[in-house]
Amino acid sequence: MRPARRGALSALLRNTSFVAGLVILLIVAGAAILAPVLYPDNPQDIVSAPTTWPGADPDYPLGTDSLGRDIAAGLVHGARVSLMVGLVAAAIGVVIGTLVGALGGFFGGWIDTALVRLTELVQTIPSFLLVIVLVAIRSPTITTISLAIGLASWPMVARLVRAQFRALRGAEFVMAARSLGYGPGRLILGEILPNALPPVIVTVSVLVANAILTEAGLSFLGMGDPNVVSWGSMIGDGRPLLREEWFVSAIPGCAIA
Repeated sequence: MRPARRGALSALLRNTSFVAGLVILLIVAGAAILAPVLYPDNPQDIVSAPTTWPGADPDYPLGTDSLGRDIAAGLVHGARVSLMVGLVAAAIGVVIGTLVGALGGFFGGWIDTALVRLTELVQTIPSFLLVIVLVAIRSPTITTISLAIGLASWPMVARLVRAQFRALRGAEFVMAARSLGYGPGRLILGEILPNALPPVIVTVSVLVANAILTEAGLSFLGMGDPNVVSWGSMIGDGRPLLREEWFVSAIPGCAIA
């Protein structure tokens, strides 16, 4: 490992927030990957008496919900849904936003003006409302929800990538590539885009978090995929029990946080 990389890794490992976040992420990702092994049965199956408190039954350490379903099983399987929606939606938003921002920032002129106006138009629509409309048009499946969230989240990436391209298109290494006869495609993909990616990569974490929250909000409102368990749907199912059996909503709520 090069000294620079070794020093950067050492600095990250000394960052308490980074280490704590990494550990939590690894635990959630590990639980999602091992969900079929840890809880091979359908998490929507009724397995015990309703609203069993956490710790009351060793077979169900986190208790059961209002229908008698295992909360721990729902939490683990819900992690798969939440992470998948977050990653897919973020990927869609990054691809669309990078394409729009790169074209506008590189070419400028009327192309930039048109794409900026398109970006501003999408931004004027509340993203959650746009997602609700897109999901309502089609059936509320995980695929539809991921696509809708991705289509509503790309303007942030587009503005960031456009700013990066406008700052880098006059750089010396780009001018040198132009003098060698490189075409627009090679300049965009091979020269400017790799140097514009670091802030975009940081933004991906925000997109994933927003996508998970948006999916949870949809499921809470009853617009999630009814065939799968998600953290949002678990919170929604426990909403009538908040005063007595608050743990039904609090446990998946902590997972989302």
